[in-house]
Amino acid sequence: MLRNSRTERLVALVLVAPFLAIYLLAFVYPMVQMFRISFTDAPLIGAGRWVGLDNYLRLDNDPMFRRALWNTAYFVLMTVVPGTLIALLIALGVSRLKGRFQSIVLALFFLPYILPVSVVYLIWDWTLNFQFGIAMHVLDWLGIPRVPVFKSRVWFLPAVAGVTIWWTAGFSILLFLAGLRSIPAEIYEAAALDNSTRWTTFRRITWPLLWPITSLVFTIQLILQLKIFDQVYLFSIGGRPNDNMVLVYYVFQKAFQQNQGGRAAAVAVTLFVLVVVVSVLQFQLLRFAERRRR
Repeated sequence: MLRNSRTERLVALVLVAPFLAIYLLAFVYPMVQMFRISFTDAPLIGAGRWVGLDNYLRLDNDPMFRRALWNTAYFVLMTVVPGTLIALLIALGVSRLKGRFQSIVLALFFLPYILPVSVVYLIWDWTLNFQFGIAMHVLDWLGIPRVPVFKSRVWFLPAVAGVTIWWTAGFSILLFLAGLRSIPAEIYEAAALDNSTRWTTFRRITWPLLWPITSLVFTIQLILQLKIFDQVYLFSIGGRPNDNMVLVYYVFQKAFQQNQGGRAAAVAVTLFVLVVVVSVLQFQLLRFAERRRR
């Protein structure tokens, strides 16, 4: 049967056009505008005069930006690797369960992931609030002094990191379980015939075959945690938000509280470049590690 290549291209273009139009309108155009505004002193709404690289150069002398950058890096260190390892351990445990009990346990671990951030905030505020939190009453019962977790500069980010791991682990667990189920059972049967221990089986079979899933989970978590905002904003209410500043919170503060659209756009562009660079470097390091292991 003869095919009309022009008609096929036209049909393909018609099918792709809606997605392409939405992509250009909702992503490409705002991104171009963000880059353009970052070189001006524009307010949040309205035009501004061209200032060149001034907004970027001022970031180096801004102590609040440096604090936001450090807090973001600190938060990433506390969540990405620990969150990935915790999700892997839970997935290994859940994979050993059978039948309906496995489904119930998996649902319990996945349930926090579908909760909106406002609900997560309320749950943990009821738990760790200094005045009426459940955990504080437990500390009183044990004779331990209460700790103002969300009002303390020392405890704030570790506490939010723990909440974030609890909140987002469900999706990572699901990915790891999918990876575990894709490993053929015959490989484990052959290892059992060779009297392989559990640790040897994990190190020689499970871990290498799970490496692509691990790389995916690690990359997703890295990108998500670099853009942390919701938890920090909510748990900082009534506390010391400047001490807990992260990069997206800094963008919010400059744009919506101080009406400095140009400087906010410069920080947003810096964060965008940081996410791209860190993600590419992390991906290359994971590929290098995989080659070395082989």
